[in-house]
Amino acid sequence: MKTRKACKGEKVLKLRATMIEEVQQPSRTFHVLEDSTLDSLAETIVSGFGFDFDHAFGFYDNVDNWLDSGEGYELFADIGEESEFPGVEKAKVNDVFNQPGKQMFFVFDYGDHWPFLVELVGTEDAKEGETYSKLVESVGDAPLQYGDEEFDDEDEFDDEDFDKDEEDFKIDEDDDDEGKW
Repeated sequence: MKTRKACKGEKVLKLRATMIEEVQQPSRTFHVLEDSTLDSLAETIVSGFGFDFDHAFGFYDNVDNWLDSGEGYELFADIGEESEFPGVEKAKVNDVFNQPGKQMFFVFDYGDHWPFLVELVGTEDAKEGETYSKLVESVGDAPLQYGDEEFDDEDEFDDEDFDKDEEDFKIDEDDDDEGKW
């Protein structure tokens, strides 16, 4: 997560991110410096829920149907992929979340589809010399990003699990079920 110390006269935005498709709807509230980018905000949100920051993402203004958004910001635009919206690396948080109550739908990992509702709760003066972005409130338990935490590398198959002779995989060419398994 990108952080820096606040300078005199800076503002922080108080943003709440809620996982909206989870039964418990866990949420995290953050203080983010006003000139932070959406890329930095995304990393802050994802880290706050204990996820790895390793997938594409975007912010969209239509919280009911993000695919029908008029305003959006996508990582795709920054990495040279096709995108109908501008990127997240230069978009400033205070330009996007420009009034209290403003909400954006944040999608992290388009494959697994982790949806969040991000809302500007308020703004306040930053404390000079204090480090931001930071988590200021955590409500509820976040789900695991990749499923079962019990699984580790030691649970993977050993080479002996795959130590089979070619005979084990030979196809009987005289079989009437040719091409079927």
